[in-house]
Amino acid sequence: MKRRDFLRHSAVAAAGVSLLGHPDALHGIIRPVTFGPVPGADRRDLAMRALSAAESAGAEWADVRINTNRMQALSTRDRRITGLADNVTAGFGVRVLVEGTWGFAASSTVTADEVENVARQAVAQARANRAAQRRPVELAPAPVEPNGVWRSPIQVDPFDIPIEEKVEFLFNANEAALAVAGVRVVTSNLRFLQEDKFYANSEGTVTDQVVYQSYPTMSVTAVSDDGSDFQSRNSTDIPPLALGWEHVVDSDMVGLAPMFAEEAVEKLSARSVEPGLYDLILLPSHLGLTLHETIAHPTELDRIRGFEANYAGTSFIYPIQEYLGQFQYGPEFMNIVGERSAVGGLASVGWDDEGVAPQDYHIVKDGILNDLQTTREQALWLSDWYESQGREIRSHGNSYAQSWADVQFQRMPNINLEPYPDRDVSLEELIDGVDRGIIIDGRGSFSIDQQRYNSQYGGQTFREIRNGRVVGMLKDVAYQIRTPEFWNAMDLCGGESTYEMYGTVGDAKGQPAQSNAVTHGCPATRHRDITVINTAREV
Repeated sequence: MKRRDFLRHSAVAAAGVSLLGHPDALHGIIRPVTFGPVPGADRRDLAMRALSAAESAGAEWADVRINTNRMQALSTRDRRITGLADNVTAGFGVRVLVEGTWGFAASSTVTADEVENVARQAVAQARANRAAQRRPVELAPAPVEPNGVWRSPIQVDPFDIPIEEKVEFLFNANEAALAVAGVRVVTSNLRFLQEDKFYANSEGTVTDQVVYQSYPTMSVTAVSDDGSDFQSRNSTDIPPLALGWEHVVDSDMVGLAPMFAEEAVEKLSARSVEPGLYDLILLPSHLGLTLHETIAHPTELDRIRGFEANYAGTSFIYPIQEYLGQFQYGPEFMNIVGERSAVGGLASVGWDDEGVAPQDYHIVKDGILNDLQTTREQALWLSDWYESQGREIRSHGNSYAQSWADVQFQRMPNINLEPYPDRDVSLEELIDGVDRGIIIDGRGSFSIDQQRYNSQYGGQTFREIRNGRVVGMLKDVAYQIRTPEFWNAMDLCGGESTYEMYGTVGDAKGQPAQSNAVTHGCPATRHRDITVINTAREV
């Protein structure tokens, strides 16, 4: 982008941010800014040129991704627009294997000459990397898909909805929350992503996919009359999903806004928790994060093997042979499934970024650690284990890169705790068995050690349980756990009626860091005798 264009778009965006009042004032102001050319229908020809150039330069294997990502974000505070962005980035990346060593290069100039030049650069990079090779990279076999097409199952393209309508949606939610006495500040946001992903490799696989994300959020802050305390309630009950504008409408954020506001006000007068041992009822809007940190991340195979260490640590699951098929992660009714097929799941795709059709597979089966997350390279690291179990040696389809400019690597699929297997256990049944407990809704602050073994979690709201009855709200609650003890303390989980999807759009990993989006479905769960601390007390 030229400097003059940059300044012009920056000035227009600043003018939009400064506007007050009705969103009709925004008409015609915000338009997407494109960085680099957007590839058209000639992507297959460009991909074949890149693969041919890589092979001619000496690559024994190669793949190419031609991607266009569009992201739109809107933010408001009370009756004011605080941010608007609508950007497109497009380009391609070529990855190669030369004598068993990876090489990668990328460019935002999508032309026939450039894809060939970049492919040769990737080969040169691989040859340079050869000096650091410990052992040659091998890839597990994968079926060839010559004409794969997949689309997120959206009903309404969110980018077709006018900015004015989106801002009006946020303002309506803000007004509904501001109408509650005691509320001082309301912020709300909309975030949309479209990933147009074209992939091809030298084995003959070619896939064309379009993936969407939609995410409405709000936060309500209440302040006490004397100004001595403030409490917030975030809309963590509304997850991001790989759906269209219909998810924003179906989220009913405007209808839920008064509840968020009332709970923020109620927290002002809530009783501060007494530290001690409590039975915890964890709702899916909260449990999804705990599952993410204590099961999803520790079962990433590159993290276990130490290839991922500087960004959020490694894993307690080591050495692998002492855990796979033996480690009691939780009770017998505990089943954890990795998948990329759930409708609306943020990691759901037809093929991963290595052209592999993902599998649904049990990471934990009947309480025992059963499998790990893999790519084509990583699957062979477990070949002895898979052969001993009579299993196929193949990738689970867990490869992903956040854009054309980044090299793909292992990222988690949707990882879900399945509902109770034999009957539909209700939330009321979970509560009925508790004498001294707390129901936790929504995610809050958290911390976790470098092996994902010790951790601590807060939430959004905390309801006290006494003798099987919910008696009021608590505040200043956090609980501390050790991963295996926590999951083995789960004596019951909810059935289908309590199952919901939790998601995050900003799960970072790697160096340079990349961010992916992932969904964790789960029911409500009950955990016995968990240590609860008071976060407001001085040590």
